[in-house]
Amino acid sequence: MHLVRSPLVRSVGLAALAASLALGSSAALAAGDADKGKQNFLKYGCWQCHGTVGQGSPVSGPKLAPDPIPLEAMSSFIRSSRRAMPPYRVEVLPETDLADIHAYLSSIPKAADYKTIPLLAE
Repeated sequence: MHLVRSPLVRSVGLAALAASLALGSSAALAAGDADKGKQNFLKYGCWQCHGTVGQGSPVSGPKLAPDPIPLEAMSSFIRSSRRAMPPYRVEVLPETDLADIHAYLSSIPKAADYKTIPLLAE
């Protein structure tokens, strides 16, 4: 049996294929590379205000890690910041480098509970 598909069905199918490819590439982009991200965090000067492990400072910049905001929110803020932090356009900080920075910040472990540190438990 041969199925005849209308142009509308073909269009919807192509749109679904394009959407899945786009989602796949954004998922790969969102994954990032934590090792490259650490290098980029230093290269782009993020550490100067946010500390080398994203710990932040009440004076220079907010805490970014562990548990950074979602990549999409981070990208939106970084691209359009109107605060003390200058905006970093895509031409300056490519999306792949930003995804790597996000992966680095996500890879930073939470600090140990002070009760598990013998010297502090005394």
